[in-house]
Amino acid sequence: MIKKMPPSESDFDIPAKNCSRMVILGSTKVGKTAIVSRFLNGRFDEQYTPTIEDFHRKVYSIKGDVYQLDILDTSGNHPFPAMRRLSILTGDVFILVFSLDNRDSFNEVQRLKRQIYETKLCLKNKMKEKLDVPLVICGNKADRQFHRQVQRPDIQQLVDGGGGDDDDNKCAYFEISAKRNENVDQMFQALFTLAKLPHEMSPDLHRKVSLQYCHMLRTKSVKNKKMKDGSGGGGGEAYGMVTPYARRPSVHSDLMYIKEKAVGGGQAKEKERCLIS
Repeated sequence: MIKKMPPSESDFDIPAKNCSRMVILGSTKVGKTAIVSRFLNGRFDEQYTPTIEDFHRKVYSIKGDVYQLDILDTSGNHPFPAMRRLSILTGDVFILVFSLDNRDSFNEVQRLKRQIYETKLCLKNKMKEKLDVPLVICGNKADRQFHRQVQRPDIQQLVDGGGGDDDDNKCAYFEISAKRNENVDQMFQALFTLAKLPHEMSPDLHRKVSLQYCHMLRTKSVKNKKMKDGSGGGGGEAYGMVTPYARRPSVHSDLMYIKEKAVGGGQAKEKERCLIS
C-alpha cells in the first residue's frame, strides 16, 4: 500500500500577493487558541493547555484563485520582545483577544493595540506608506456575563482610539463566545472585509475539503468540479483545506516573507531596523 504524502506549499504555486498572515494576540487564558480551533475545525476543547506558540496554514481556492492564510497563535506570556515585534511585522491582519471577565486582559489589549500601531508606523514614517492595519478586537467569554469586569464605554474608547494623527484605520469589535460559537463567524467575516480579502475565507462561507481532495486547490479551474467529500457545508466556488504539519517559519524565512511582501528591498531593510530598534 502506497502512503499518500501531504502536499507541500510549493505544490499550490500561490502568488505572494495572495498570501497573508493572521496574528492572534492577547493575555493567557483569554481563549485565543479556542478561537483558532473554531476557525480551523469548528471545535471547542474544554481542557485548557497553555500555548507556547502555534502555527497553522490554510489554503483556499476561491472563484478560481488560490490563497494562503497563515495563522500565528501567540503565547500570552511572551518573554522575547523582539519575537513579538517580528510577529507584528509579519502580520497582515490581527485579532486582539481579551476576556470580558478579566480587566487585566483588557488592559493588555490596550497595550497591544498601541504596540501594533507603533511598530507599523515605524515603517510608514520611513517609507511614506499609508498605515493599513486590519484589526479586530474580541471580547471573549460572552457566556460569562454575570462575571463581567469590562464595561462598554471603556471598550468603545479603545475601539475609537486611532493609530496615528492621520489615522485612516478602523478596527471592529465583537463580543464572542468561542465556547458557544457565538459571533465567531461574523467576527472573521468582518476581519477579512477590513483586510480586503475574500469573505469566503470565513469558516462558514467555504467548503472544507480533506487531504484527499487537495488537488482541487492546485488548479485554477474548480468551477465545474463537484466534491463528494462529506465534510463541510456548501461554499459554492470556495474551498479550503488546513495543510497538515505546518511549521513556524524561521526568523530568516520571516524576514524573507517581509521582503517579499514589501515593494522593493529597501523597505525590507527598514523593517529589519524596526525589528531590532
